[in-house]
This record gives sequence, C-alpha cells and structure tokens, in this order.
Amino acid sequence: MLEIKNLQASINNKTILKGLNLTIKPGELHAIMGPNGSGKSTLANVLSGKSGYEISGDVNYEGKSLKKVSVEERAQRGIFLAFQYPLEIPGVNTNNFLKTSLNSIRKSKGKKELDTLTFLKLVKEKASELGINEKILSRQLNVGFSGGEKKKNEILQMKILDPNLSILDETDSGLDIDALKTIASGVNSSRDSKKSFLVITHYQRLLEYIKPDFVHVLSNGKIIKTGCGELAEELEKTGYQKLN
Repeated sequence: MLEIKNLQASINNKTILKGLNLTIKPGELHAIMGPNGSGKSTLANVLSGKSGYEISGDVNYEGKSLKKVSVEERAQRGIFLAFQYPLEIPGVNTNNFLKTSLNSIRKSKGKKELDTLTFLKLVKEKASELGINEKILSRQLNVGFSGGEKKKNEILQMKILDPNLSILDETDSGLDIDALKTIASGVNSSRDSKKSFLVITHYQRLLEYIKPDFVHVLSNGKIIKTGCGELAEELEKTGYQKLN
C-alpha cells in the first residue's frame, strides 16, 4: 500500500524528516507516536502532498511514486488526511462540500456522479453511524462547530469518501471520552483487508479503542523503535526520554 524509503523533508531551510523508513501493507493499521517536534505532522503533510517542502527519498503508494502527484490526484487515488486542526470554511455548506468531494473522486474513476437524493441517503446513513446530528450538515463547514464536532466531521468525510489509505493526524487531541469512542468506532468500522490506516497520536488512550498492528516511535525525524500495542502502553508509563 505505502512504502517510504529514506524520506527527508525540509521547510524554510530546516530539515524535519531525516531518513524515515516505513512500510504499510493493505489492511494494516500503524500508529506513529513521538514527542513534540519529532516530525509527525510533517509526515502527514508530506504524504497528503502539501506544498512548501523540499523532499528527497522515495514515497510509493500502490506501487507508484507520489513525488509529482498533486494533492487533488492523491485524494482521487484514495489518500485521505484528517487534520489535527480542521479548517473553518465560511460560505461553504457542509453537505455540498461532501457531495462535491465524493463526486470528484467518482468522476476521476469513471463512475457516475451521485444525484442529490442518493447522496443524502448515504450521508444520513453514515452520520447516523457516528451519532452526528444531521442539522450540522446544513451549516457552513466547521463554522461554529465544537472541537468534537469538527473531528467527527473529519471521520464522516472519511466514511463517505471511502479511501484506501487514511492518515489521521492527532484526531484524538482535545476530545472527551464520548467523542473519542465515536472516532474510534468510525475507524474500526472502516477497517478491512484492503484499507490501511496511519494514526498519529501523542497518547495511548486512543489505541485502547483502535488496536494497531504496529506502533512506531518517531524522534528527531526518524523512526527509532517499532513494536505492537504494548509499546504504546510502555510509552504512556515511561515517556520518550529513555528511547533517545
């Protein structure tokens, strides 16, 4: 699904990723943990195609290089990023945003665009699964949403767009326990043998509900340790200092 070899990334003349290697196979869920400033969000940004970074090394998705692939094409090819801080977009209706995004992906794959009634049936079904009040879907995108509502809306987008590779950048930050369980439920119900996930988090608590296949510790731009869920529990107790 995703193969990263010796990835180096710099921005504003500062090198952040310093030779990162990572392989994610179809159906796997990998968690990235690490201290502030270790490069976790930079990795998410680079994989999603955010501009401004100078990059070297190899990043292959489904056997093809992502080096010259735009943000839009990455999304169309099935890469999804849930933001740590979802943006508010005044003037853009949430339902319209979701419908336009989905139909753009369908069109790129040669599929027929969904009509309004079919889409509304789909979004109602997915919103119900996540316990999302349908009223917020008629509001402007993320405008006036609570932190939990914004994060749930990100997972709703993931459920509707049905990506092959989902990157969740600290989606659990600032959530109460009920919202955290909702986010975890949305991820767990989307897992299958073909879909892969990269979950970036500071804390082990999310991984109590989303059981990762692998946990990686990112420090100073490199993965310095890999393990299973027990590694996350260890980090919760001891912190990162002993690993450096």
